[in-house]
Amino acid sequence: MGMLMLVAAALAAQNACDTRIIEGHIETPGAVHAAVAYKDGLVLSVGDRSEMPDTPLECVVRLTDDQYLFPGLTDAHVHLIGIGLRQLTLNLDHVRSVVQLKATLAEKAAEQPTGVISGRGWIETGWPEQRTPNKQDLDAVVSDRPVILGRSDGHAMVVNTAALEAVGIDEQTEDPVGGRIVRDATGAATGYLIDTAMDLVTPLLGEMTDARRREALKVGAEAYAALGWTSVHNMSVEGPELALMEELAAAGELPLRVSNFVVPAAMQGLIDQGTSCDDTGFVCHLGVKFYADGALGSRGALLKEPYADEPSTKGLRLLTEEDALRSYRQAAAGGLQVTTHAIGDQANADVLAWYKEVRKDYPDSTLRIEHAQIVDPEDLAQFAESGVIASMQPSHAIGDLHFAHHRLGMDRLRGAYAWNSLAQEGTLIVFGSDAPVEQGDPRIELYAANVRKDLMGFSTIGWHPEEALSRGESLALFTTSPALAIGRGGQVGTLAPGFAADFSVFQGDPFKGPANSKAVATLINGEVVSGALPSERLANQL
Repeated sequence: MGMLMLVAAALAAQNACDTRIIEGHIETPGAVHAAVAYKDGLVLSVGDRSEMPDTPLECVVRLTDDQYLFPGLTDAHVHLIGIGLRQLTLNLDHVRSVVQLKATLAEKAAEQPTGVISGRGWIETGWPEQRTPNKQDLDAVVSDRPVILGRSDGHAMVVNTAALEAVGIDEQTEDPVGGRIVRDATGAATGYLIDTAMDLVTPLLGEMTDARRREALKVGAEAYAALGWTSVHNMSVEGPELALMEELAAAGELPLRVSNFVVPAAMQGLIDQGTSCDDTGFVCHLGVKFYADGALGSRGALLKEPYADEPSTKGLRLLTEEDALRSYRQAAAGGLQVTTHAIGDQANADVLAWYKEVRKDYPDSTLRIEHAQIVDPEDLAQFAESGVIASMQPSHAIGDLHFAHHRLGMDRLRGAYAWNSLAQEGTLIVFGSDAPVEQGDPRIELYAANVRKDLMGFSTIGWHPEEALSRGESLALFTTSPALAIGRGGQVGTLAPGFAADFSVFQGDPFKGPANSKAVATLINGEVVSGALPSERLANQL
């Protein structure tokens, strides 16, 4: 009984801790500390143990020797509902060949004997067949009902014949503006649809209900917190999702800080509502996101010169100058931040020019470009000159290195994924993952930013290793920079007195990649939202 009473007393003391301290490897950009103290959700101090306030030993946690604590990590480009839907539908991230795609589809068809089969995550680069999947591949597995499988980049999909027939796509169907129905030599659709052509079949998926949205948002947020993220910049958000996220946060079911950028269709509604954060401080509605072009892998990125491996195309233009300037000015006048998806060098040049015009009338507007993947070296300086934020994704570089030189040729690699060049120009850069396009794993992103090689240690000729960033620079672009980009630079993003006690804790060094590390605890406002800190407190270790 005496031992039970001691344990109960110790637990009560821990729960009653006013100030808490974590000791161990506490790392901020460019510095390593021995301890961090926090109280009421805010950091009190960070530094040597001697600099910490007097605190009962039962309120002190000591990390193990191989654990690392960082300021809460932010993914500055994510599609939260897409992450949840990836978890809830057929996840194709693991597929590495047409054969494996067909086998995975067969398993899903057996589990789901009726209804449309949908999924996402395949990417054919590196597959032994060296081609995209087509309707015949899917028909061989499922021919009696529609199958819709999205490419990982979200800019293309493959569907079976049943899906094409259900929506009436045939030889006479014209390509929609900003899209492409890929055809074979006879003019028949292959089942491969690019960008806006995907809209022709998405009605087969049925209307998204609020219940489904809520489930996907909750599942996506939980999955992301478990990976070690504390915050996200959530892109291409549909209007109905905004209130649902606030409801989840109010119910304590949203273990992430979420800053939303809505789709253009929801822009006026957000202007009318006004940019704001909810009562919990976890959900903020900030801006609007546009699309200037497609993706490089599907040859939808808009280039200044033709694709090296398909000279008949320069990609797809998804935004005209007239529409862009009108919409940008509407957003800026309404107090919204403005961001635009631009991957190809022509798309980036266009958006930079349009932003320059908008800046004349709205000099204080927050303007950013999502991806900025392929930039003409002559255009790099315009980011800093016009105060345009570059929102980039390190994992795109280590994935694209296997095919980008084929799409672009060697010359255009000089402005590809040019992190260091942009940083040297003074550009504010924020890093993210673009999940579910990529896996959304901070260990992959930190590794890629610092090493600029794929997870097997491979790089290739002309991949410009000088564009890699130091450890401290990489960490800053996932912590302090994302906070600055959304106007919260004095509240989150670093470990300093008065800042939110948001921590990402890993077992093993995440900069060494996912094979050598795992997320063990995620804290927001000093409270564990996923995982757990070491159970042994300092009082029990002495």
